Amino acid sequence: MLTHFLVSDDVDRSRAFYTEVLGGEALMDGEPTIVALANSWIIINTGGGPTDDKPSITLEAPHDLDRVSAFLNIRVADIAAVYADWSAKGAQSSPNRSIVARRSAATS
Repeated sequence: MLTHFLVSDDVDRSRAFYTEVLGGEALMDGEPTIVALANSWIIINTGGGPTDDKPSITLEAPHDLDRVSAFLNIRVADIAAVYADWSAKGAQSSPNRSIVARRSAATS
């Protein structure tokens, strides 16, 4: 099983995305929140300053949405249908949808 830790400024909103849009199951609410999704767990918590065991590390949520350091790939059978479903549930894609468009064309 893979566990992915995400830092969020809004843990409740992040939980709602992973449960209501992506279909995960909340196993634990609060800080941290744990969501079971496919064969993995997503742990969502707020950031924080250095700790005794990591004195030079600070966890913080991303602030520039045009810069990323991680992403999830979720394989689906029909990307166009999933895109429509998730969009209807409030998910937003990046302005450049060329990858989604190519995948849609490849699966039709």
